[in-house]
Amino acid sequence: MRRILPLIVLLALAGCGSSDDKKTTSTKTSAAAQQSTTAGCKKVAKPRPKPDGELDRPSLKVGSARRATIVTNCGTIVIAFDRSEQPKTVASFASLARRGFFDNLTFHRIAQSPNGGDFVVQGGDPTGTGQGGPGYSVTERPPEDAQYTHGVVAMAKTEVEPPGTSGSQFFIVTAEDAGLPPDYAILGKVVSGDDAVKRIAATPADPRTQQPTQPVVIQKVTVSGS
Repeated sequence: MRRILPLIVLLALAGCGSSDDKKTTSTKTSAAAQQSTTAGCKKVAKPRPKPDGELDRPSLKVGSARRATIVTNCGTIVIAFDRSEQPKTVASFASLARRGFFDNLTFHRIAQSPNGGDFVVQGGDPTGTGQGGPGYSVTERPPEDAQYTHGVVAMAKTEVEPPGTSGSQFFIVTAEDAGLPPDYAILGKVVSGDDAVKRIAATPADPRTQQPTQPVVIQKVTVSGS
């Protein structure tokens, strides 16, 4: 059973009324305020972990998949797939999405660069620990000139796995340029919902584990042909 660990970073390797009415209004306002995190994400319960490593490798035919829509408690993100350069990577992700694999998983990692700026946000692990995957891997090496710039979505792998290896864990680059080597298979790029990505990146995280202190949940992922 293959486990996909957290991404190894290059540098870290890194109105009026009575007083009662006013009280009621005040209570409602306070309750409403508690529905959001400090990052502007809706407050939700943390989902239970799912089984790790139980799926067989699917057919790696990309088919009609062109975009993925990721609905989270921080907003909706739309990714345009890189079908021409990384068709097997796209086919694997699309297959997992269609099976509901990503639904009710989390963004388990919010990483900053060594200087404290944005770096990446990472999700797609069924266990929520950073050590889970679908039970198989795909290897599709990215181009030598691959650039991991703001909004690029790529697949996480361990340091010892070959370049381009992927399971289910993916990351979205939140830095202007992550400065990573061309080792991570590129799934595509964010074409809508950068505000949601920024809210995820702004969610407080444990500086040691990089895990968010409040749940960031992938509520549903759908794949479309346009």
